Amino acid sequence: MAKRTKDGLDLQPGRPVGLRTLGEYLNLSPATISLVLNNAPGVRSIPQETRDRVIEAAAKFDYRPSFYARSLRKRQTYTVGVLVPELSDNYATQVLAGVEEFLIEEGYFYLTASHRRKPDLIDEYPRMLMDRSVEGFILIDTILDKGFRLPTVVVAGHRHIEGATNVVLDQRRAAELALRHLHQLGHRKIAFMRGGSHSSDADDRWECLMAVARDLKIAVPPELMVPLRLRMSTPELGFAPTNELLDRGVDFTALVCYNDVSAIGATRALSNRGLRVPQDVSVVGFDDIQGASFHNPSLTTIRQPLIEMGQVAARILLQRIRGQATFPDVVPIHPELVIRESTGPVGLDRSRPKRS
Repeated sequence: MAKRTKDGLDLQPGRPVGLRTLGEYLNLSPATISLVLNNAPGVRSIPQETRDRVIEAAAKFDYRPSFYARSLRKRQTYTVGVLVPELSDNYATQVLAGVEEFLIEEGYFYLTASHRRKPDLIDEYPRMLMDRSVEGFILIDTILDKGFRLPTVVVAGHRHIEGATNVVLDQRRAAELALRHLHQLGHRKIAFMRGGSHSSDADDRWECLMAVARDLKIAVPPELMVPLRLRMSTPELGFAPTNELLDRGVDFTALVCYNDVSAIGATRALSNRGLRVPQDVSVVGFDDIQGASFHNPSLTTIRQPLIEMGQVAARILLQRIRGQATFPDVVPIHPELVIRESTGPVGLDRSRPKRS
């Protein structure tokens, strides 16, 4: 495999070199060098001393194989696209952490786009990512109306889209865990926050909560329902709706919030009205974000294994890209009830909520 070195070849560290030039410097063929640097099948036939020389020279001259050339040769870019509503969203960041962890182990890179729940961006960003040759998509809490020609996995997707796999929490089980917990504590007057239609989980979660409430014979009159009107990921999400509930003057002993962020805002609104959590009103969140256990009081919540959901989504996507497996339209994830300080039994001496 040896070849003659060009007369006068003089490489200087720091100067960019190509595979051919590196071969001339080492008096080896480009094929030999490629086998060594890619640890390709057949590399064991090359003497260890030669392999060491190649690796040492590649490090010395900072040789990097052409990404685009390798991509064209293998018809792979080792890159996937990830769409999220907001990069600052606690839910999205934890799912993304799981996605990232798995992709790093598999040698894949990802490009992330934040669409702010704007339909035009949800439509445009996938095309832009495909122009950058991504091999597939992971969509987190993103409502998808149509499929793509590439393998796609949707986290918290609730629509049947051709070619897409949905990784979803078992919302029925989540509703049972939350409401049965409150029911066992003696709560019958329970208020509910309903998520906005822009959130992919909202409708399914609401339908499951109402179904379980009927099973438990918990009446939910309209005055105990309040919608979330804002599109944000801060405690303000639940602050105004809780004030709206209190302004109505209807009595309730527990509040089921759409997520942990809204539960934190709800707790502040209750406190501002002189109500104690959980002595006067028990509060249940959803997601178990990183700050839920450190909030005062710490939040009772339905835990979604968000990092695990990201890992599952990434694993399924790569298996689909590689043609290694087929998957059903829906892959369910099981929730868990985490009981902390924000829920308690209905007390006989409970102070009636103040409405001023």
